[in-house]
Amino acid sequence: MKQLTEVMGRAANRRSFLKNSMVAGAVATVGAGILGRGVPAFAQETSSSTITKGDIAILRFLAAAELIEADLWTQYAELGGLTPGQLPVETAPFKAMNTYQAAFMNLDSDGPQYISSNTLDEQSHAEFLNAYLISKGVEPVDLDEFRTLPSSQAKGAEQTGRLTNLMNLTVDTSWYTRYRSTQNPDFGATFPQAVDLVNVTGIPRTNADFEPTKHVQAIANTAAFHFGTIEQGGSSLYSAMAQKANNVEVLKIVVSIGGDEVAHFLEWVDFAGNSVQPPLAPLTDPDTGITFPNFDKTFNPALQTNLIFPVPCEFISPSLPRCAVIRPTNPQGIAKGVVKFLTDMGLFIGQSPAFFTQLTALANQADSAQRGF
Repeated sequence: MKQLTEVMGRAANRRSFLKNSMVAGAVATVGAGILGRGVPAFAQETSSSTITKGDIAILRFLAAAELIEADLWTQYAELGGLTPGQLPVETAPFKAMNTYQAAFMNLDSDGPQYISSNTLDEQSHAEFLNAYLISKGVEPVDLDEFRTLPSSQAKGAEQTGRLTNLMNLTVDTSWYTRYRSTQNPDFGATFPQAVDLVNVTGIPRTNADFEPTKHVQAIANTAAFHFGTIEQGGSSLYSAMAQKANNVEVLKIVVSIGGDEVAHFLEWVDFAGNSVQPPLAPLTDPDTGITFPNFDKTFNPALQTNLIFPVPCEFISPSLPRCAVIRPTNPQGIAKGVVKFLTDMGLFIGQSPAFFTQLTALANQADSAQRGF
């Protein structure tokens, strides 16, 4: 096992720049709406006549999405976040951390802290949205009946039921090339995968996955790209839903939480980029054969590793000047797109038919919401 000083010395090539930055793009779609306790969103009347049924459908969709995000981030934090009671990294004994945490520190010396912080943020989003629904006389979203998927058996993972499966992921890495392109998916553009990650795990499944070094690093690299996939998707989801909100307070909620999702994405762009440049890249997992190439040797602008912010792209109309924006942001059918996106990712492998029935129902309701002044 590497010494802590060596790990930290390899980790933070752009961290100071990131900490002083507050803008990033985000893309795709994320989060799935599941209708808790069988209460139809459009059947709910609220205590405020200014909040429409469509507003409630949007908030219920987002509350469910945040519960799902909180579930997957909790699994990452249990194994790769800050160890409870851990001393600051500059004084902590290296043995206090497992090799998965150390692999994240290869990507950024503050990696475990960022993972734990992202987890707390998503938990706060879910808690707030449900509390707000209650304050308006609407039943909160409750997904507990679907917490049936197995946990990792690796040391550190809580043995409890999960909503999401992180051990059979097919990660959509096209966001990496999308944000380095002048094209916009809102105009029908498609983008290649940056790294092929099919049916792979983002967390150690058992203690055996903590070694050898290249194997656990490949798992952490997979997680790094998955972090970007989730958070860029959340940013697009909130941007699209903001266009549907009717009530000004609901719009404020959607825009404000969406901004936090963008802040998350900023860090994970850099995180993923660090996995595909020296000194970590190229890297091949000796167990699975998964390869993370050295993108710095490709001289391909679509794979440039030191681009943190989005490249200006087509926006509103191809005849207008290019603009650096979140993409896509087209709200039409976004919730149903979320269902397909997350299902194709393998995040719900093992879930029950009832789960998908409720997910689809809430997606249809959210997609039906319209702004009407």
